[in-house]
Amino acid sequence: MTNRTFKTGESRDQASLLPARIEDYVGADNPVRAIESFVRVLDLAKLGFRHAERKAEEVGQPPYDPADLLKLYLYGYINRIRSSRRLEREACRNLELIWLLKNLKPGYRTIGNFRKENWAALKAANRSFVLLMRELGLVGGSVVAIDGSFFHGDASKASIFTRKRLADQIAKLDQEIEAYGKSLEDNDAAEAKKAVKDGPDGGGEDGGDIGAKVAALMAKRSRAQADLARLEENGQTQLSLTDPDARLLVKSGQGVAGYNVQTAVDDKHKLIVASEVVNDSSDVGQLHAMAMAAKEALEVKTLQALADEGYYSSRELKACEDDGITAYVPVPEGNARLEKQGRFALKDFNYDGASDTYHCPGGHQLHPMKSRQENTSGRIEIRYAARGAICRTCPLKVRCLGSNAAYRTIGRWEHEDVLERHRARMQGAGELMRRRFGIVEHPFGTLKCRAGYRHFLVRGLDKVRGEWSLMALCYNFTRVLNILGFDGLLAALAKTRATCRWTRVALLTCIQVALAALWTNIELPLAVSRPTLA
Repeated sequence: MTNRTFKTGESRDQASLLPARIEDYVGADNPVRAIESFVRVLDLAKLGFRHAERKAEEVGQPPYDPADLLKLYLYGYINRIRSSRRLEREACRNLELIWLLKNLKPGYRTIGNFRKENWAALKAANRSFVLLMRELGLVGGSVVAIDGSFFHGDASKASIFTRKRLADQIAKLDQEIEAYGKSLEDNDAAEAKKAVKDGPDGGGEDGGDIGAKVAALMAKRSRAQADLARLEENGQTQLSLTDPDARLLVKSGQGVAGYNVQTAVDDKHKLIVASEVVNDSSDVGQLHAMAMAAKEALEVKTLQALADEGYYSSRELKACEDDGITAYVPVPEGNARLEKQGRFALKDFNYDGASDTYHCPGGHQLHPMKSRQENTSGRIEIRYAARGAICRTCPLKVRCLGSNAAYRTIGRWEHEDVLERHRARMQGAGELMRRRFGIVEHPFGTLKCRAGYRHFLVRGLDKVRGEWSLMALCYNFTRVLNILGFDGLLAALAKTRATCRWTRVALLTCIQVALAALWTNIELPLAVSRPTLA
């Protein structure tokens, strides 16, 4: 045996009698095989992927199969590789991708265009996986937690202008133009004196430089004025020069140039069952839409939806109750304006449903007025008023009435009973609210902290929604793989593929039987009416 200083590898010049098979590049239990099985189950044409219905007889250079590009993106987003250029490099050197794509090497433009062009199909693929999770019993279908999180867009804060920022920019440019104009006048006067003293050949370079700067400022001011006019004409509040749909989102004093991602997460395994991307920093107005999307995805009649205080809206709670959704949202305390003034607030008045009256802290009744009023938020309110004679002699008058009020009035929303049921429900919802945080923050924590997905690579709301669908799909896919295990997921996908195959066979059989019956019905009249030859 020869002694060696170090372990040595094989010689690069050693010839092989038989090259290695691509099939041998990955093991039998490699997770990349689960990606292959999942994509084979999907009906890409039905989902809307471009070129999925292309026929072999079509002329021209054939495109890449959308199934191969979808596999590439699924592998990339699961393994934190999102850039189209990085995916192009990995397809050439990564043995798992070489196996997955069968040694295909698409260019980065082809890879990038696939993500941009198929944003709607990517959303459909994400929904199809949610249906698979439901069929496998991985979602509870009774409780979902809803929350939103800001993601950076492919734009900077400096590229987004508000009306105030544009107005301030125009004012600042006016000051600079005025200052340069004064400098130009002073320079002209100095040049005139110099021309008298030194002759007509005196230089005027400084004046020319100032004039060019003034012209540049005037052009910049014209652009800002045009942007401001466009905002006012369209009724918008922000203008983004890089990504037209990105917005400056502000929450808790911190701003992000990007999008607000809304998710509904099932409590059983913390899987995302519904999601959407909006470009509004406020979560108000998103509760009912997200809860309904989750309810439709889970196909349940009733649902409990948990959300934080930012989702509180009387109209959203009413809409949820009408659609069989029991919402749990903490009631915001408000600004407590009346309490700060030492006066009684609405909570100090007790409503009596039998008599449709309020009882004030002094024990007197407030009766409903005939007229209805619309408050600042657009809700229709019923006004309840006390008698002026009673209020004037009440010992609690100082704590109840305003300085110019002759009697006390309070407003009650026409659907206030919805809010009363919600407030009563929230009294015992402490445990649910504690569960909410652990449910809904799990996907965002995994995607942002573990995977590092804090920003989008594409521009435009539709394309961003497609990229988010990839993120959500890959999160759910990885989570299901961890729950079921490799063998369990492959068995479930094989069962789904077999079901789809038998469904197609049954459909084709029905079509053949129907065509045969139709042809029989056509032949019989023809046979009866056919003339016989003598």
